[in-house]
Amino acid sequence: MSGRIAAADIAEVRERVRIDEIVGEHVTLRSAGGGSLKGLCPFHDERSPSFHVTPAKGLYYCFGCGEGGDSIDFLMAMDHLSFTEAVEKLAGRVGLQLRYEGGSAGRSGPDPGQRAQVIAVNAAAAQFFTDQLAAADHAREFLESRGFAEDVWSAFGVGYAPRTGLVAHLRGKGFSEKAIIGSGVAGQGEGRTYDRFRDRVVWPIRDVSGDVVGFGARRLADDAGPKYLNTPETVAYRKSQVLYGLYEARRSIAKDHQVVVVEGYTDVMACHLAGVTTAVATCGTAFGEGHVKILRRILMDDASAAVVFTFDGDAAGQKAALRAYEEDQQFAAKTFVAVAADGLDPCDLRLRDGDEAVRALVADRTPLFEFVLRAALTDLDLRTAEGRAAGLRAVAPVIGGLKDPTLRPEYARQVAGWIGTDTDQVMREVQRATGGQGGRAAPGRVPGARPRGMDLEQVAMQVILQQPVAVAAWLDSLEPETFSDPRLARVYSAVLSAGEPQGGAAWFSAVVEACVDDDDRRAVRALAARPLPADPDDADYAVGVLARLLDQSAERRVADLRAALAGVESQPDEQSRILADLLAVEEYRRTLRSYWAGE
Repeated sequence: MSGRIAAADIAEVRERVRIDEIVGEHVTLRSAGGGSLKGLCPFHDERSPSFHVTPAKGLYYCFGCGEGGDSIDFLMAMDHLSFTEAVEKLAGRVGLQLRYEGGSAGRSGPDPGQRAQVIAVNAAAAQFFTDQLAAADHAREFLESRGFAEDVWSAFGVGYAPRTGLVAHLRGKGFSEKAIIGSGVAGQGEGRTYDRFRDRVVWPIRDVSGDVVGFGARRLADDAGPKYLNTPETVAYRKSQVLYGLYEARRSIAKDHQVVVVEGYTDVMACHLAGVTTAVATCGTAFGEGHVKILRRILMDDASAAVVFTFDGDAAGQKAALRAYEEDQQFAAKTFVAVAADGLDPCDLRLRDGDEAVRALVADRTPLFEFVLRAALTDLDLRTAEGRAAGLRAVAPVIGGLKDPTLRPEYARQVAGWIGTDTDQVMREVQRATGGQGGRAAPGRVPGARPRGMDLEQVAMQVILQQPVAVAAWLDSLEPETFSDPRLARVYSAVLSAGEPQGGAAWFSAVVEACVDDDDRRAVRALAARPLPADPDDADYAVGVLARLLDQSAERRVADLRAALAGVESQPDEQSRILADLLAVEEYRRTLRSYWAGE
């Protein structure tokens, strides 16, 4: 694997990328005065603009929902990219060649520039394929026979691969033999380089940022060879980590809190035409953990979201549904199965019954868990005592594994009806199957009170990041433990690691790079972008905030000393020592108050 992107390159990306241009591709911005721009927030619904962009600082902030950060954060949030993906995307926009440091020991990994070459070759190939479709009558007839007009296949970038011509075209564009073969659009054998896709309808497969990372192709003639052929694994294309249609569907998925997983490229197109614009498809492989990670990033682990799998009604479709259930526990979202009564896939269903039938298929879904329970009972004769006992043994561990334990009694009741027994007997079997624990505990956050003074701690960190020079003399009095919020404590450790506070982009970048993970880095950028409650240039206010924070920390110290004093009533010397410490801390607090009394 490649290592981490060099800190200097990340800083240069931030410096060279104009945040108003990045945001402006998604939000209409107008002047807000004082060098700031404003528009409607893309992260929540609003009628009055509360989303502000400050080009001079390279930051954005929404007063409505609190989202904020820099151009990297914006691209991560809008296009659902990882930090590395966002930096690479922005670097490509400004023509910056990134350097990578600290790769895995013993593995040099691919040249980071190799991915850019593959993307460039794929882009040229995609254009070649779409140009060829205009003269390929039999390919156009195939698409029309599946219910797709020209505007539809144009919107999805569908093209046609002739038997020859692509390799010569790419050579003419100046691409090297190594780049052409490395992209996967061509193969090598018998001393020559040949087109991989020949006489096929071709669909471009894009990553979530819109780059063409590979292709899926369907055979048109009855020649030998697979009906469907995909790009082989490359540095840009990993079939277990891409979903066809995700680029087109990502906004709808995030907005509607739903994703519909279908099995083919034409199924995706049919769903989108029918109004189910959240449809995506796997690319020649079963739905797996890599796909879960992609969708979780877009669904944001929303427990109210829905993941709907559509499968053929045959045995293969049922097997695919059971494989999908293996990944179910990784989703916070609810999972469902939608199978047409006569086993038609969405494309064939739309051809026969129209758009409404496709929408109804998705709407009339069955919980995936219920589907799995019924599948477990399919081959059992529940009319016999032996069959019912086997049924209980089959469903008990499934019920016990439910991620939401509150649903177990309800499903136990349903299963009892299917099997012909009572609910208590089912629950006893569940208890036995799970070792008396009633199944795996449902994941979730442990509720608890908000730490005292959290608002003050957050504002203090904003002050440190936004006015480091004004409060530099105070930072020696602070320690990471001054912050009760663990994240803010980690951020302050990064501040200390960045060296003497000097302000400016270089110091801020040093703070960001000293953070332990991407989540903390994003928190730093958001805190730096979030406006302070008072004049951002008011040094007295900044000092007053830190004085309050230190007073809050000293107050905790006073409480500890008073508790210690109560425990040494029979030890006069220890009492005197603790009392002296207590008086010193109280005096320190009175000194601090002089800095914020007028605030």
